[in-house]
Amino acid sequence: MLNPDSVGRTFTGAESVSVTQSEITAFALVIGETDFLVAPPTFSIRITLAQSQALLSDPDVGLDWSRVVHGDQKFKIQRPIIAGDVLRCSSTIENYKVVAGNEIVTVRSDLHADVELVVSTWSTLVVRA
Repeated sequence: MLNPDSVGRTFTGAESVSVTQSEITAFALVIGETDFLVAPPTFSIRITLAQSQALLSDPDVGLDWSRVVHGDQKFKIQRPIIAGDVLRCSSTIENYKVVAGNEIVTVRSDLHADVELVVSTWSTLVVRA
């Protein structure tokens, strides 16, 4: 069971991620995009997923990965990600509730270029009963 005291906890990635044009192009090709000038809207998940998993894998959080299914994903894009961006990620456990015995956890991950917020993502995970 997830530790309810984990709500509000933030994990900040130790390293910045430099975005390259080849990464944007490769990602775009995989999803069928033909515009390579900016990263596709879902590109940010490449960066935020590792950060949110690091936060949720902390033993003090208590998440049982063997029972997790992905529930929802949403993005708020302040500006497109472009080649040359150097991004830092932080992930915060925003919400936790139990519904019909299932735990529902929402994690917000923010990508910043220096002090500028570039993208926020929300991942909702369901931990099956």
